[in-house]
Amino acid sequence: MSLTIPDHVAIIMDGNGRWAKERGLPRTEGHRQGAKRVKEVVHQAKKKGIKVLTFFAFSTENWNRPKNEIRHLFDYLINFLTNYKKELIKEGIKLKIIGRRDRLNKKVLNKIDEIEKATCDNANFFLNIAIDYGGRWDIVSATKKIVQAVNNSSMKEEEIDEENFANYLSLSKFNDPDILVRTSGEKRISNFLIWQTAYTEFCFPGVLWPDFDKKWVDNIIEEYSGRVRKFGKINA
Repeated sequence: MSLTIPDHVAIIMDGNGRWAKERGLPRTEGHRQGAKRVKEVVHQAKKKGIKVLTFFAFSTENWNRPKNEIRHLFDYLINFLTNYKKELIKEGIKLKIIGRRDRLNKKVLNKIDEIEKATCDNANFFLNIAIDYGGRWDIVSATKKIVQAVNNSSMKEEEIDEENFANYLSLSKFNDPDILVRTSGEKRISNFLIWQTAYTEFCFPGVLWPDFDKKWVDNIIEEYSGRVRKFGKINA
């Protein structure tokens, strides 16, 4: 059976804390192992023909976690970006960080700017990482930009439609995700890409994120290939 390769896959990386707890380790170790898994998943996705991966790494609600855990999460992010830079450039992978930036510290912002500039001309594969991101924030932010555009006369009110609205969202340059994967078995999207997943296929494998290896990428492609996407139509 020939496989249908999704163009854009969104992933909620869930289960790091539970993975660590099951092994008697601190939650931060689960996050460290989870960060390592990203490279393997990106490599396998690229190899299989997927064009875009969008990871949910830190939500607008995650600021409610213990400060020590948050500090470690951003330390892992900086280390990940630093160690991955050469490979991103070599493999032609363009990295984009989506989400709020007003609450990130200068060290994190500088690293994000560095990697985005270094990979800005790459076009072999697109890697998006959502940091301090929320779907509701994304929609409100887009609305504010549209109001501003109308007020300064660069857009007319009658021009506002779904297509134009989507152009102001964080992933405006990409097609909507074909499939959204949340690891750990939890069956909710937790404020991730609310607008963009209106017709996205969902998959909720029970595997915890640090155990989500390249075989699971293959499993997701097989799962997607078995779905029938109607987009409101009736298939013949």
